[in-house]
Amino acid sequence: MALAAPSSLRRLPTTPPHVPSPPCASRLRSRPLREPRLCHRLVAAAAAAATAPLASSSTTVAVEERGAGEGTPLDLAALDGTWRLCYTSASDVLVLFEAAERLPPLQVGQIYQKFECKNRSDGGIVRNVVRWSIENLLEEEEGATLMVSAKFVVLSKRNIFLQFEEVAVENIKISEQLQALIAPAILPRSFLSLQILQFLKTFRAQVPVSGPERRSPGGLYYLSYLDRDMLLGRSVGGGGVFVFTKAQPLT
Repeated sequence: MALAAPSSLRRLPTTPPHVPSPPCASRLRSRPLREPRLCHRLVAAAAAAATAPLASSSTTVAVEERGAGEGTPLDLAALDGTWRLCYTSASDVLVLFEAAERLPPLQVGQIYQKFECKNRSDGGIVRNVVRWSIENLLEEEEGATLMVSAKFVVLSKRNIFLQFEEVAVENIKISEQLQALIAPAILPRSFLSLQILQFLKTFRAQVPVSGPERRSPGGLYYLSYLDRDMLLGRSVGGGGVFVFTKAQPLT
């Protein structure tokens, strides 16, 4: 997967056909004309791999100012659901794509944040989901899932604090080549080969990052803009900016 954007601003993979990205222009019917234009400018700036970091972009600030800002409490009902990461300047995410550039067999696909906070007012659960793969061993870009789960609490009208709990690898989907090697189609499948395929299909490795004897790592997150189609957030202290669009539920 070719990634040509500079390290300060990276465009992430495009949405697959089955998960369409909601067009920003859909807000044209309910919002002033300027807002869809700002959204399109934001996306176009990232798509063109502008040299200026997104964090200092006047476009980003303008979109954020279209939100209610500090005066409006965070709407957890609107936040609930699955969001696909479109653009980021966060180093802890960009490092994944830089690793894929250095190690060609490694592929990084879609990245999502899944918020579970329906009917809540104080917080909920957030799951960071990374689709990845290893060429020829797993299915392309979605051969496996890395999931980082965290609890979050609402600290103020626009700030949430994440307390990470678990890192897991799951949903292993081996490639046709590897499957043919384990269980050749021209030969009857043995009990052992079937057991191996079933093990890989149901494999899940998890590592807790919190416990009674150690403090769970955490982070402060500022949600600067939220509507039914788009979510903008900033990592407080880390300096990274995130742009999400609403996506269909993960399967």
